[in-house]
Amino acid sequence: MTTDPNATRFIPDRRHLRQKLEQAASSYENAAFLQREVADRMLSRLEYIKLQPSRILDAGCRTGYSTRQLATRYNKASVIALDIAQKMLSEARNQHPWWKRHLPLLNSATQYLCGDPENLPLSANSIDLAWSNLALQWFDLERSVSEAHRVVTSGGLFIFSTFGPDTLKELRNAFSGIDQYEHVNRFIDMHDIGDALVHAGFADPVMDMEIITVTFNDLAVITRDLKSLGERNHLAGRRPGLMTPKRWQEVTERYESFRREGKLPVTIEVIYGHAWKPQPKSLPDGRQIIQFRDYPKSKPGN
Repeated sequence: MTTDPNATRFIPDRRHLRQKLEQAASSYENAAFLQREVADRMLSRLEYIKLQPSRILDAGCRTGYSTRQLATRYNKASVIALDIAQKMLSEARNQHPWWKRHLPLLNSATQYLCGDPENLPLSANSIDLAWSNLALQWFDLERSVSEAHRVVTSGGLFIFSTFGPDTLKELRNAFSGIDQYEHVNRFIDMHDIGDALVHAGFADPVMDMEIITVTFNDLAVITRDLKSLGERNHLAGRRPGLMTPKRWQEVTERYESFRREGKLPVTIEVIYGHAWKPQPKSLPDGRQIIQFRDYPKSKPGN
């Protein structure tokens, strides 16, 4: 446990997160090009995993891009689309073809559920494949991973992507020392995520990361896109009001030092991971599970 008295400044404020996601629900789909790209890369990884789930959870579904892709890939499975923002779920429903929206029985395999990854409103051992694309970074890591472990069945898979600590490093540098507040979200290191998976009870975690650089014309476009996604500063130590024009101009000038070939870069560190929930070694009452193998019987005379 950390002893840093300022640690609470770096904890995401879930109430603020929900509020900003509700406000961004109508603009999210058009701005979420990175989220779709990362989802596609996650989906490609499923090509190498032998799993035929009957029940899937998309935790942090936003407007439902991953939900729709998973429902298509595993067309015999039921999919639960879960998000902390109710308006995101409404937008996810609206992304379905009109005939599916007006004939709900034909779309009964997809359910929409408002909930928190830190306290999933699902039964234990009820999900074969738990999926989360670029959402875990807004929640307490250990609680979210522990909840994923609780709801996944033995032999089931948890696969996710999240942001790493180098994400938005240019913006963080531009704001550094500007005042006493936290202006840019902080993200967790890949090795700490792997440790959290093992601590929660997952087995054989596989972790890797990649750097994606997105370019923009100016800082105003960067902040506008972040606002459109609802991915604002959600830290408890954020500034309570607006920044003065003078300080914002200073931030803008600092960011300009990163301009290359006429564009401003935004670094995104994407961490990918997956892990399996192993078969239990004991029953709920504490009795050990012992497996016996059937060996072929010896032939007479052997």
